Amino acid sequence: MAGKLDRRVTLITGGGSGIGQAAALACAEEGNTVIIADSDAEGGGATLRQIKDKGGEALFIRADVSKTAEVEALFSQAVKQYGRLDCAFNNAGIEGESTALAESTEETWDRVLGVNLKGVWLCMKYELRQMLKQGSGAIVNNASVMGLVGSPTNPAYTASKHGVVGLTKSAALAYARSGIRVNAVCPGFVQSPLTERKFASSPGRKEAAIARHPIGRLGTPKEIAAAVVWLFSDAASFVTGHTLTVDGGYVIQ
Repeated sequence: MAGKLDRRVTLITGGGSGIGQAAALACAEEGNTVIIADSDAEGGGATLRQIKDKGGEALFIRADVSKTAEVEALFSQAVKQYGRLDCAFNNAGIEGESTALAESTEETWDRVLGVNLKGVWLCMKYELRQMLKQGSGAIVNNASVMGLVGSPTNPAYTASKHGVVGLTKSAALAYARSGIRVNAVCPGFVQSPLTERKFASSPGRKEAAIARHPIGRLGTPKEIAAAVVWLFSDAASFVTGHTLTVDGGYVIQ
């Protein structure tokens, strides 16, 4: 059955769980060939099996996006396998510790910025090189609502996501006339393994997070995935450099 992304090849980083897994499954349902990248082999393998069980085409490649050699190997294998890359969702991310800046550690800063910001930069570098050869492509980065607002207890995460917004806008300007669109999604709090880890660290935190969303609930990975599919699709052909908030009203308050 033909879909919005029929016969396109798409890379999803952090595709082993949460938003990344939902995006991988949604792209596969739209007729896309999906390359799943994740540092967690078990999670990546689970996503791969779900796609193949439904008759889809997919490949899992284990990779830590903060490591140059692993990112190089990821793109080398992906292009060797499929010969092209039409879409990419740079979604891999970690939350780090929840603490005020004065009490935060250099280790946390380096690790969070390494995955959330350097990892997006590294992947975009290789994605853009391949897309420039083709003369076309669509990239979506996961920037989070924390890329638009501040947080008193997540300085590294917030800084990394603001950086992703900046990278998105810079790349969109640089490659707009090369047939490549670059956008970002900014999810609010979504029911996912990452947010569950954050909620587990403090009683009442989940209820407080729900209360911050005017819509009265957390988002679902499928809702974010739907936005990613739209940004990849021809329906968004005139959209680039945009930060699409999918947040239940979080940032309009």
